[in-house]
Amino acid sequence: MGLREDLERYREVGEERREDLAEFIQYGDLGGSRPDSVRVPIKIVDLPGFEYDKRDQGGVGQGDGDTPEPGQQVGQPQPGDDEGEAGEEGGEHEYYEMNPEEFAQELDKRLGLDLEPKGKQVIEEIEGDYTDVSRTGPNSTLDFERMFKEGLKRKLAMDFDREYVREALRVDGMGPESVFEWARGKHLPVSRAWLDDEYAKLAPGERTHWPSIEAMEANVEETDTVARIRKEGIDHVPFRREDERYRYPEIVEEREKNVVVVNIRDVSGSMREQKRELVERTFTPLDWYLTGKYDHAEFVYIAHDAEAWRVEREEFFGIRSGGGTKISSAYDLAAAILDEEYPWNDWNRYVFAAGDSENSSNDTEENVIPLMEGIPANLHAYVETQPSGNAINATHAEEIERHFHETENVAVAYVNGPGDVVGAIETILNTEDDNE
Repeated sequence: MGLREDLERYREVGEERREDLAEFIQYGDLGGSRPDSVRVPIKIVDLPGFEYDKRDQGGVGQGDGDTPEPGQQVGQPQPGDDEGEAGEEGGEHEYYEMNPEEFAQELDKRLGLDLEPKGKQVIEEIEGDYTDVSRTGPNSTLDFERMFKEGLKRKLAMDFDREYVREALRVDGMGPESVFEWARGKHLPVSRAWLDDEYAKLAPGERTHWPSIEAMEANVEETDTVARIRKEGIDHVPFRREDERYRYPEIVEEREKNVVVVNIRDVSGSMREQKRELVERTFTPLDWYLTGKYDHAEFVYIAHDAEAWRVEREEFFGIRSGGGTKISSAYDLAAAILDEEYPWNDWNRYVFAAGDSENSSNDTEENVIPLMEGIPANLHAYVETQPSGNAINATHAEEIERHFHETENVAVAYVNGPGDVVGAIETILNTEDDNE
């Protein structure tokens, strides 16, 4: 049985595996993972082996080369045979690499969620309604209605009151040529060939029935096409090959909403190593999670002390500073970036911030809260990382929570140690779940 089979057995563990995932998030080494690959340590499953019952050893001790040494006590315990306390060294581990999508699925199961992304950065061509037409295609897609309309329009354009024109041929002194000129003056679409045929059918005496064209027009009433069709119907519709059109589905380009995640972290002087680690332990799994839930999630990383600046992901989780703290500077920068690059009509927005809740005087109430209210987002979240749990000046999270306690798209979580990380992630994602 090899590592592949071991991994399959590990897959079948179910809830135990998800508990291991939670333990990894809280206490594991996150540094070995990448944005596109999560390395979760797993224990190697020991393979079964054979062992003789000591009662059947026949009293023969074993030395080097299976031969007892002189003076060696038969059945003498060998190193490692004693029953004693378990060693302090951990068991062997291998790493199972899961992609962010699998990580998101496992975390959904671990937290009892089933979040569906609101949108993906997807541009795809789909078949819409059969509104487009072409000149070729299978007979089953022939647009007969369109072809009939084209033929009918031609019928109406070519139609005229034949009895009325025949009476003009009976005017004394008017032959086909004269009647043709008369008909053109009245915009009647009659052909010269038809006039010649009809005139040939008249007996010589019928060609002088009317003394003049004026007399004919005064005594014979022309029937318009619509009235004639209503009375007589249509016995023929002149179709032509160019009337044929074949329907095919319109190709619709659908662009679903995209997702952008803005991660904000405090790197001021008060953010000591433990606090920074808790930020990383909270934000990294959230990055993996949203990367897995969306085909193309984009991330913006902002670091701040008293001022804010945009950084790359690698720098975001390792940056240190020593300045003061003004959280609103980060939200000012986030608002400018979102407005310019990620308009609300086209993007799902997530704004996550983390720090020790220490902020400059009145900045939260006077600046941060109005800025959060002015940034439309699917979810705002603030994570307080305060290992001591009782810093006097750490009031930012409480102020945010107090102001937005009835707002559905704002989450506040408190992380005092690694054991709180999964609960904080659950608080944030459950808030997102409520807004689905």
